[in-house]
Amino acid sequence: MEGRALFELGAMAAASPLLRLIGRGDEHPVLVLPGFTADDRSTVPLRALLRSQGYWTHGWRLGRNMGPTPRVVDGLLERLDALHSRHHRKVSLVGWSLGGIFARALARERPDRVRQVITLGSPFRMIEGDRSAASGIWDSVRDHHAHELVQLRERERDRPPLSVPATSIYTRTDGIVRWWLCLEDEGSSRENVEVVGSHSGLGFNPAVALVVSDRLAQPADDWRPFHPSPWLRHLYPLPARWRDESSRAIA
Repeated sequence: MEGRALFELGAMAAASPLLRLIGRGDEHPVLVLPGFTADDRSTVPLRALLRSQGYWTHGWRLGRNMGPTPRVVDGLLERLDALHSRHHRKVSLVGWSLGGIFARALARERPDRVRQVITLGSPFRMIEGDRSAASGIWDSVRDHHAHELVQLRERERDRPPLSVPATSIYTRTDGIVRWWLCLEDEGSSRENVEVVGSHSGLGFNPAVALVVSDRLAQPADDWRPFHPSPWLRHLYPLPARWRDESSRAIA
């Protein structure tokens, strides 16, 4: 798994000069949230790329992501509010793994301040009792979490759909979480995009970076599903669809 992530990091470094040429952004703010046990250092490559394309990119500035502690919950809301006030524009949220779950919660809490949500390997369909390769660490720190956070315990099907555009990027070779728990209910402004990679490498996977760049470049009032160029289609397998009644996905 770590070997694959290192390969993705190298591929990102090699592809960065080309990725920077994918047009210019509109300078709207982008908040990038790290995954579980990670901090802002993990999102530096992605944030640097997006900044070079013309976006105001920001880290969350809340240290290591150890789950929904009261400090993180309050800090995320304050961070979003501050960026919205600073830029006077809606903020796009990009969240890696647990960071994506937080991004979705923020979008439900502050839909008037969020432009769109892009998640990278975020198992937002996990419920109490589900396990992943990171469950042992989660169990060791859960006493520090804000247990009144109902949104993180409800089933996804019981939550209201996001009212802002949402793109879920996932990989079947994740290695940490069950990939089908990352699937969005597709709709008029909701989509799933499959890539080839690893959970630990999604934040610096060139195929992921292309999707994120493409999504951010869309006009705020003209969202359309992601369609790769013909010469790049091999990077994006046909995405799966969520089948709630059987708790599994069918391609």
